[in-house]
Amino acid sequence: MKEKLWTTTFVVNMMLNFIFYLVFYLPTVVIGTMAMTNYHASASIAGILSGIFIVGGFVARLWTGNNMKRFGAKKLLYIGTTIFFVLTFGYFFIHSVGLLLLLRLIHGMGFGIAATASGTLAGAIVPSSRRGEGIGYYALSVTLSSAVGPFLSMFLYRLYGFNAVVLLSALLLFIALIGIFFLRIQATPADPSVSEGTTKKFAWSNYFEKQAVPISFIAFLIGISYSSILSFMDAYAQNIHLSEAASFFFLVYAITVLVSRPVTGRVFDRFGDNAVMYPTYLFFALGLLLIGFAQSGWMLLLAAVFVGLGYGSFSPFGQAIAIRSAEVHRLGVTTSTFFGLMDMGVGFGPFILGLLMPLLGYRNLYLASAILAVLIAVIYYFVHGRHSHSNQDI
Repeated sequence: MKEKLWTTTFVVNMMLNFIFYLVFYLPTVVIGTMAMTNYHASASIAGILSGIFIVGGFVARLWTGNNMKRFGAKKLLYIGTTIFFVLTFGYFFIHSVGLLLLLRLIHGMGFGIAATASGTLAGAIVPSSRRGEGIGYYALSVTLSSAVGPFLSMFLYRLYGFNAVVLLSALLLFIALIGIFFLRIQATPADPSVSEGTTKKFAWSNYFEKQAVPISFIAFLIGISYSSILSFMDAYAQNIHLSEAASFFFLVYAITVLVSRPVTGRVFDRFGDNAVMYPTYLFFALGLLLIGFAQSGWMLLLAAVFVGLGYGSFSPFGQAIAIRSAEVHRLGVTTSTFFGLMDMGVGFGPFILGLLMPLLGYRNLYLASAILAVLIAVIYYFVHGRHSHSNQDI
C-alpha cells in the first residue's frame, strides 16, 4: 500500500510556494523596464535590479538553512513571509535607482527565508518511497508560477502600471500569511552534533551541505542558462517581431511540465537519476537552440515544449538527488544549498550574459546558452552521473 502523499499540509505548502515564486516573478519581470522608463536606468542596471533580488535570497537561504532547527519551518515561514509582505509596500515610496537596489536586496531576503522553509518542509513531509513523485508534484508550484507570473506581470504593467503589480503581490502574500496557520508540522529531531545551550562556531558545514554541492553546482549552471530566457525573452521577441507568440511561451512551458511531470516522476523513482537527468539537459539545449533560430511563432512555442521537458524537469529531481542522503536535521541546509546555488545562477546570469550581449547579439546568446546546456550534461557525468545507479540495481 502506497504511503499517503496528498495531505492538507502538503497541499497548503504547495500553495504557499506557488505564491512565493509568483510574487518573485511579478515585479522581477518588469522591474528593469520600469527603471529604464521612470529613472532612465541603463540596461546593465536593469539587469542588476533583477539579479540583486536573488542575491538577497541566496544570503537568506544560507541563514535559513543554518537556523532551521533553531526556529522550525513554521516560524521561519511566518518570519520570511512577513518580511516579504511588508517590504512589498516599499516600492510605493522609493523614487531612486540606488534605494530601489537596496529594497530589492532586502526584499529578496524575505523571499529566500520563506521559500527555503517551504522547500525544507516539502522534503520532510514527502514519504521516502514517493520522493521523486512527491517533490515533482511540489515543484509544479514553481512551474505554474513561472508561467502565470511573467504573463500577469507584463499584462498588468502594460494595462495598469507598476503599482498594480505591487498591489497584487501584497494581496497574494497576505493570503500566504493566513495559509501558514493551516500547516500541521511535527517537530523534527535536533542536530545531535550540537549540545543544548551551546553556540555553534562558524563552519562552512553550517551553511552548505557537502554532499549536495555537486548537483547544486549543476543547478547553478542550469540557472545561468535559464536566465537568458527569463531576462531577455521579452526584448528578444520584440526584436524578431514575435511578441504575440512570446506571450504564450511560459503558458506552453507550464502545460508541458504539467503533462510530463507524473511520467517523469515515476521514471525517476523506478529507473534512477540518469534516466531523467540526461534527457533533461539535451531537451533544454534543444529548446535554447530553437529560440536562437526562431523565425516564426510555432518555432518559439515548440522551443517552450523542450524547455519545459528540460529546465522544467531539472529542479524537482535535482532537489530529490540533493536531499536523498541528507539526515533529517540537515534537510534545511541541504535545501538551501541546492536552491541557493540555483537561484544564484538565475541571479548572476543576467549580469554575465548582459556583458556578452554587445558581442553576441540575442540569437547567438541563445546558441551559446544551448552549448552551455550540453556542457552541463558532460559536467554532470563527472560530478554525479557516473556514480549513479538505476534504482533497479539497488
